[in-house]
Amino acid sequence: MGQFSTNPNAASRGAQRRIYANLRAQIEDGTLAVGSKLESTRAMAAALGVSRTTVTAAYEQLAAEGFVATSAGKAARVAGGANVRSGLAAASLAQHKDLSPALSQYGQRVAALTSYSMSSPLARIDFKYGSVASRDFPASGWQRVYRAELVRRVPSLYYGHPEGDLRLRRALQSYLRRARGLACDTEQILIVHGSQQGLDLCARLLLNPGDTFVFEEPGYRLARYCFEATGATALPTHVDASGLDTSGLPEDGCARLAYVTPSHQFPMGAVFSISRRLELLRWASRQGAWIIEDDYGGEFRYGQRPIDALQSMDTDARVIYVGTFSKALSPQLRLGYLVLPHQLVHVFREAKRITDRHSPRWEQDVLASLIESGAYERHVRRLRRENERRRNALLDAVDQHLAGYGHLVGMAAGLHGVLLLPTLRAQDELTLQAASLERGVGVYPLSPLFAGLPSIVDERPAGLILGYAGLTMQEIDEGIRILAEVIRNYVDARGASIG
Repeated sequence: MGQFSTNPNAASRGAQRRIYANLRAQIEDGTLAVGSKLESTRAMAAALGVSRTTVTAAYEQLAAEGFVATSAGKAARVAGGANVRSGLAAASLAQHKDLSPALSQYGQRVAALTSYSMSSPLARIDFKYGSVASRDFPASGWQRVYRAELVRRVPSLYYGHPEGDLRLRRALQSYLRRARGLACDTEQILIVHGSQQGLDLCARLLLNPGDTFVFEEPGYRLARYCFEATGATALPTHVDASGLDTSGLPEDGCARLAYVTPSHQFPMGAVFSISRRLELLRWASRQGAWIIEDDYGGEFRYGQRPIDALQSMDTDARVIYVGTFSKALSPQLRLGYLVLPHQLVHVFREAKRITDRHSPRWEQDVLASLIESGAYERHVRRLRRENERRRNALLDAVDQHLAGYGHLVGMAAGLHGVLLLPTLRAQDELTLQAASLERGVGVYPLSPLFAGLPSIVDERPAGLILGYAGLTMQEIDEGIRILAEVIRNYVDARGASIG
């Protein structure tokens, strides 16, 4: 390790070694990335309660061994190549990845879930769904209101209520009645960290190991994972042009809940018909089951008024409505909400309190202000117009570049469509994805969103999910043109191989 200091004080030498060892470990495992600034010797000495000479000696040793780079008058930085051992650390972890004896049954189920990324960092044009354009975020309005809320005097800074700020819940109550036809009391609204936390709360509070839940086939994968992590089993239920096929609902009393996306089925885009909505509500009443209505994109319907929520038809208090601000503002905001039946309000509040106490207070106040002033609804209307232009650009590009090879479905609402390729099969999707990515275009296969047996999935036509809300119209056209070349080349090569 080398000699640190000629200072005979044993305590000082011990402090030097501890500072050195701690910083070196952070550099080697990548916690301190290449180029990161180290604290000044003065600041670290004050924080640790040691002399500046002690800290300087540790920094000098790190510099001598090449872990940090120093220069007169500038902060020490992590040197290039200093954290090369982070790969070794990852390899060591991989050798010991069987943690099942140390995990709970819940942890083991989570560890067994298959990871699947819905973004391509290497893509120049990325049709990832769930993305929104950064330029569409109302930055100036948000900043102005945020500053006002930040300086507003409050009696004290303390934990908020687990159900969320009353001001935001009142604003949401009024907004949901106007925009979604949804009637509720403020006490029924629970503010959560995005819809994903809302789904997780539903899973842990409503399902037991061994239970069954009805799930759309294909459907939103992270929702299914939430439910399966509890030890419950999915009952994949077919989706057609009218949404979930209610003729396949079980009548044996085993299904504890049904998860649906009725306003714009994910991913296929069907709108749940009125007759099936009524049948699902009657089924839930007969079975004593809950319905989770995920309204992830209900505000974005093109050419007509957004369809009222399923919850607005619920007369037996069986529907839990899940809403989000991710599509209208930003997925990075991490704010969503549940509208709960009265009998579930208390337990969901307490579960939220145990999980994370409450959602961020200032962000809630900013949202409340934007909704109260009408700015939020004006923003949604503007964003709907922008996304309709992107939607039309995608439809035009597919018509122009992929005529005879594929067609889009699910384009009446939401922020994505599914490109169906009738001449190809599901097993071709990953090849098309990889070939497109080589050309700088990110597209996403439909197959991972099926919970059924692979042999059944493989019989269907190939499908690619194309999100468009994060792209310009020029990028959409260029991306589809490149994708069309990939598909044509693949079809031609496949035909030649068969021939």
